[in-house]
Amino acid sequence: MSMSSISQGEPQSISPVNDPWDPIRSLRQFGRHRLTSVEMTVTNLCNMRCEHCAVGDSLVLKEPEQIPLDLMLRRLEEVEHLETISITGGEPSFRLKTVEEKIIPLLKYAKERGVRSQINSNLTLDYGRYEKLLPYLDVMHISFNYTDVKDFHEVGFARSGHPVSLEAASRMYDAMINNAYRLSQDGMFISAESMINYRTHRKLPEIHRLILEMGCKRHEVHPMYAADFAEGLPVLSLEDMRAAIHQLLDARDPEVWMLFGTLPFFACSFNAEDQELVSRLRKEKNVTVRNDPDGRNRVNVNMFTGDVFVTDFAAIPSFGNIAGQKLDDIFERWISEHPLSGSVNCFCDTANCCGPNLLVADMYYKDTDFKSRKAINL
Repeated sequence: MSMSSISQGEPQSISPVNDPWDPIRSLRQFGRHRLTSVEMTVTNLCNMRCEHCAVGDSLVLKEPEQIPLDLMLRRLEEVEHLETISITGGEPSFRLKTVEEKIIPLLKYAKERGVRSQINSNLTLDYGRYEKLLPYLDVMHISFNYTDVKDFHEVGFARSGHPVSLEAASRMYDAMINNAYRLSQDGMFISAESMINYRTHRKLPEIHRLILEMGCKRHEVHPMYAADFAEGLPVLSLEDMRAAIHQLLDARDPEVWMLFGTLPFFACSFNAEDQELVSRLRKEKNVTVRNDPDGRNRVNVNMFTGDVFVTDFAAIPSFGNIAGQKLDDIFERWISEHPLSGSVNCFCDTANCCGPNLLVADMYYKDTDFKSRKAINL
């Protein structure tokens, strides 16, 4: 593949004023949603079994052969407006062979094309396999929902199916902390995501403090939605969620970027408490609210089957396959023909908002027509 045909130069730095994963960028640029982001599931293996894992049902102990890497690279090459790629699993670095033969070539491709890259990892394995990514990777995304090793043990192995000792969990927890700190010192942009759920909603300030100690450049905060593998977990009320966000904002370091995503609070809400929170999020220093990319400017490709999904968890069936279809064409069919796409495809220019994603709409706003609402007090 000729790299001369794909080089786009050095992209703008990732920052609170430049989040290339947010679909509102391409929506403003093109006047409609375009495919600018491709996520790839490169493994279904993982050394953890977190209770909140969205893809827990697909995790395996042994996996089949993957589709040819050349096919995936060719399909990425065909995406006209590609800005970002994401690599997820399972634990993408679980097998060193996957790191060397799949992940690094994908990251090299992105680097040479001027496309931003992200990997979702738990950082619990040996430092060497993450060090290999330093020359190419833009964002190392980790989940961090713990105040100590006891939390890590309870959350990280809740669905393991067999006992995992506290001693074994402690080794992994220490590895994660040390790897995050060392990689941060070595220049890697680490974004630590915390979920707002029944376990964490009163612990977020302490979780934030630990994330800062690891040297992370960004703290992501997302509500947990009880879907798929995690559908049996307790659902946090909107009242508790609002309180948790306010408490975190009170305690956070304002010099560190805090990114909120998939929030169920909107500028068009008639609820005064929602309006208060939306207003505060808008005014806080180094705080951003990302619109959900899934199904708006991003699709997920399963690297074993070639199937294309709206998200990395297949609650919505595949709507195409890269074996014989271009990703731009698959995405256009989703946007223009799929009824679920149309159901949440709204946009408020005033509020910089693309409306609720499918999970938020289903859980909290089943009977709400967001397309008929307008932002209030902006």
